[in-house]
Amino acid sequence: MRKILIVGAGQSGLQLALGLQSRGYEVTLMSNRTPDEIRAGRVMSTQCMFGTALQHERDLQLNFWEAQAPRIEGLGVSVAAPDSARAIDWLGRLNGYAQSVDQRVKMAGWLETFAHRGGQLVIHGAAVSDLDYFSRMYDLSLVSAGKGELVSMFARDRARSPYDAPQRALAVSYVHGVAPRPEHPGVEAVRCNLVPGVGEFFVMPALTTSGRADILFWEGIPGGPLDVFRGVRRPAQHLALTLELMERFTPWEHARAAKAELTDSGGTLTGRYAPTVRDPVGRLPGGGLVLGVADVVVANDPITGQGSNTAAKCAASYLDSIVGHGDRPFDEAWMRAAFDRFWDVARHATKWTNAMLGPAPEHVLGLIGAGERLPPVADRFANGFDDPSDFEHFFYDPAKTDAYLAEAASSTP
Repeated sequence: MRKILIVGAGQSGLQLALGLQSRGYEVTLMSNRTPDEIRAGRVMSTQCMFGTALQHERDLQLNFWEAQAPRIEGLGVSVAAPDSARAIDWLGRLNGYAQSVDQRVKMAGWLETFAHRGGQLVIHGAAVSDLDYFSRMYDLSLVSAGKGELVSMFARDRARSPYDAPQRALAVSYVHGVAPRPEHPGVEAVRCNLVPGVGEFFVMPALTTSGRADILFWEGIPGGPLDVFRGVRRPAQHLALTLELMERFTPWEHARAAKAELTDSGGTLTGRYAPTVRDPVGRLPGGGLVLGVADVVVANDPITGQGSNTAAKCAASYLDSIVGHGDRPFDEAWMRAAFDRFWDVARHATKWTNAMLGPAPEHVLGLIGAGERLPPVADRFANGFDDPSDFEHFFYDPAKTDAYLAEAASSTP
């Protein structure tokens, strides 16, 4: 029986651990918190997962909360005009529904499942020295803890990391009390509100520790009017500031959220980080090698909602690579091949995310605007959140965009 060590208990680390466990591997999982500590802690992300990522969970029978979580059937885009009215507003329909499950719910539940099924769970915040010692006992060691000292083992890939500083300041609130959009009653949807030159605001339905909720999520250009959450410590102050900015920049969203209340005292989150792709192989002081997982090696800005989706795809790809390798050594060549296989999928999310962080070129503005009068364009853009590789065919190149819009216009009644 091959022995695998996974350090980090997020979406990718836990999904991979449970997948390997189901295939007979002896898995040790290191987490810096217990399930109860996770449940009682602060929210960790926004984690809207689309069809492909959800299917990876279903394939492993890990979709424990699918029946309870809101089924997100659409993705809407609104663009604010200078007078804070909506210059553009449309709703694209998803081919398969998306869902967002608070990671406090999911990670705690998955950790308990892993332990219940006989997995070795170690509650310990691992340092490089710990990993250097423990890794000698295993056939393969993987690092899926995307923050802290362990990440320093993985060098930044300059060619794939165009930004060396954070491109957005992030502020998240989990709330109860948001009313539906009146123009689309009965449709659960993620709402992406673009405020040119200022940032973006998202609203997404979710399942949290206290049931159905909505996530309010500001992404502000650093130094701009949304970059005001540093130093805000009290959750109530955080929410008040969120609502104040909504009233100023997205009044159509504020109108349905004016009476929102935080789900709990841990329902807020702030932060910023530079989107980075790293070398997948980390070298330990004793000469051992470890393989980086998910946002350890591919950390995208949340602007396109790809974090948990990419993590799920990474876990699925690595699972196939590990199982397919049989009893052969997990050497550096295998590690790089496993990452390259994952990168062939992840590169599309990274390219699209980095493009969305910059000012939108004229042809992209035209594409987004066309979604209002051409429903197939809105639908295709929305489904790109599930499969970002499709953007290669109609998003980046002005000529391809023009050709696609002409085709869509000719085929739309």
